[in-house]
Amino acid sequence: MDEVLKLQQHFKQNSRQKEYGAHSAKVHSVAWNCDGRKLASGSFDQTANVFCLDKDRLSREQSYKGHTDSVDQLCWHPNHPDLFATASGDKTVRTWDSRSGKCAATMQTKGENINICWSPNGRTIAVGNKEDLVTFFDTKTWKAKAQEQFKVEVNEISWNNSNDLFFLTTGLGTVNILSFPELNQIQSLTGHTANCICIEFDPSGRYFATGSADALVNLWDVTELVCVRTFSRLDWPVRTLSFSHDGHLLASASEDHFIDISSVHTGKKICEVKCESPTFTVAWHPKHHLLAFACDDKEKYKHDRDAGTVKLFGLPNESSTSSEKK
Repeated sequence: MDEVLKLQQHFKQNSRQKEYGAHSAKVHSVAWNCDGRKLASGSFDQTANVFCLDKDRLSREQSYKGHTDSVDQLCWHPNHPDLFATASGDKTVRTWDSRSGKCAATMQTKGENINICWSPNGRTIAVGNKEDLVTFFDTKTWKAKAQEQFKVEVNEISWNNSNDLFFLTTGLGTVNILSFPELNQIQSLTGHTANCICIEFDPSGRYFATGSADALVNLWDVTELVCVRTFSRLDWPVRTLSFSHDGHLLASASEDHFIDISSVHTGKKICEVKCESPTFTVAWHPKHHLLAFACDDKEKYKHDRDAGTVKLFGLPNESSTSSEKK
């Protein structure tokens, strides 16, 4: 059986969803830590939450308070399972230690922050604000060591896996590539006809993907810097992307009421994750084919208890679980 058929068969048996009350308002960001034991979420309600994963269940471990505006994005340290960072509209970046449940450092920034990423070597945090200023913080001193003001709209930022290049997606539909740490522009890739919104690198470092307002997802070869495949199953602007731990799957989501899961190597559809509202954040587990995501369910549901939920997809179906027990 080939890879695509195996994956399709897997999700026929593991297609169950489960949702968890996480916040009192819309969830903007979800992310797994490096060992997959914890999931963090950031919300419009100004808090971050950390859940523990036990087999196929999430249990809330801690709520992190301190920001005075929306937590727009968060990320974990690449190889320390207890440290994560949050970017907020309150003009601060905070790092948190999930062992103590406390804020480890607060860094002041010059604007309302909308995106954040942690360098693969763990030494730098980059944060971008609404004014297209990207600031780089040293994680030893928690002080800014560089900043770069861009003349184009900057949407999402990321290092490559080898830590020597810095990528950002722009409102011009391009992907700009800078050397790191020098921050000299090396190349600008044109791959979309509209605003390029999100970017994600696959764990192997072979590919990266970009999502755009043109509703397309492009898969790029990291070495050649050429587009090798385009995914076109979504109808709305692509807001979020995630590669599975083995690099075989790419999840992409938008205002369409489903998340598209495709084979990275063939482009074929593996499955769809049904949603009742737009999805703005997805994250594959670092060791299993388990997808965490959050939808804009704040206005779609009439009951407050359904707002601010975090969802899991890829859990064993009830029938297969019961048959295993027999």
